[in-house]
Amino acid sequence: MNTHESDVHTISPELPAMFDGMKLAAVATVLYVIVRCLNLKSPTAPPDLTYQDTALNRFLLKSCPQLTKEYIPPLLWGKSGHLQTALYGKLGRVSSPHPSGVRKYLPMQDGATSTFDLFEPMGDHRTGDDITMVICPGIGNHSEKHYIRTFVDYAQKDGYRCAVLNHLGALPNIELTSPRMFTYGCTWEFASMVGYIKRAYPQTQLIVVGFSLGGNIVCKFLGENRTNQERVLCCVSVCQGYSALRAQETFLQWDQFRRFYNFLMADNMKKIILSHRHSLFRGSSVKVVDADLSRLYTATSLMQIDDNIMRKFHGHSSLKEYYEKESCVHYIHNVKVPLLLVNSADDPLVHDSLLTIPRTLAAKMPNVIFSLTLHGGHLGFFEGAVLFPQPLTWMDKVIVGYANALCQWEKQKPPCQSSTTLEYRSS
Repeated sequence: MNTHESDVHTISPELPAMFDGMKLAAVATVLYVIVRCLNLKSPTAPPDLTYQDTALNRFLLKSCPQLTKEYIPPLLWGKSGHLQTALYGKLGRVSSPHPSGVRKYLPMQDGATSTFDLFEPMGDHRTGDDITMVICPGIGNHSEKHYIRTFVDYAQKDGYRCAVLNHLGALPNIELTSPRMFTYGCTWEFASMVGYIKRAYPQTQLIVVGFSLGGNIVCKFLGENRTNQERVLCCVSVCQGYSALRAQETFLQWDQFRRFYNFLMADNMKKIILSHRHSLFRGSSVKVVDADLSRLYTATSLMQIDDNIMRKFHGHSSLKEYYEKESCVHYIHNVKVPLLLVNSADDPLVHDSLLTIPRTLAAKMPNVIFSLTLHGGHLGFFEGAVLFPQPLTWMDKVIVGYANALCQWEKQKPPCQSSTTLEYRSS
């Protein structure tokens, strides 16, 4: 009996060592995954800048130190483009303010009703001039998004009036008044907002700002017609992709989980379209509506939605034509005002191959500066010590800092010179 009990309870002395080894291996594996996923070994560095050596560019870089100093994201998670993007998308900004504005309604020629929110400055601008920031948010976004509210509050406190476009169909409580919603590159609503600001404030000068899809719209708007650049001091575009036609192939790849992001954005677009289904499909036959909705329900990518629904709002015959006509890459070289293009190397939505567009543009055109950060994700650019980010981001500070520098440059120049007509030369 004792012999059997002894046999039952006997444990090989190698087993505890083996279990300890397995635990150690598991811990090591977890740490390795964390280090790789969080990109903890990646260095921090100043943005990589492409620009021509002109007097204006030297002044801007000296007066806007965020562009030349090291960008330091939060230590534990800030070097992951995915986490930066996710925090921007889901959590917005830390302690997001609630700026008070007035909503304006603008009737369009085709029966649509465009809306934008107007926020007055909280004090005088440092130059004493009247300056308005005209802002175009990202895809399906509007003035009530956290990142927009945070930026507007910061700009207001620095003396800027802000006008923020609400993309057509993006606000759930605003009904569409025509069978059309916002598209990738339609500039009609933004042009209407800018026209209103110019009429209502004849002395104001404009700073044009675009985020993501909004960056494509504002650059296309300025490049479509030289008249659109009148009274515009400068333009800042953050995290746009420049060419939808080139981007569509990269959006189907699993590299950087781009295909997954594509699916999430497509799902959000479905919800927006379906919330306005009665306005968007009115006047169409039941057969056409059923066919379009059937394709919409089964779509798993933005490209499928663009091909089946979005391109039809403007009568494009194919997806290729839609992307060609609505991308700013064919217009941006016509922009002559100072232009700051900002992207992040770890943006999971913008493939590295697309960044040759702004890099080449900045190398050729004296009015363009291209800033590429190592980290920041898509519209993230959080700053902070270890874990908790600051309310203001590097992106917020760069836009206002660049705008301040440009306003100062304009103020100190002789009255006969203007940034919209002056041909900048190296000196």
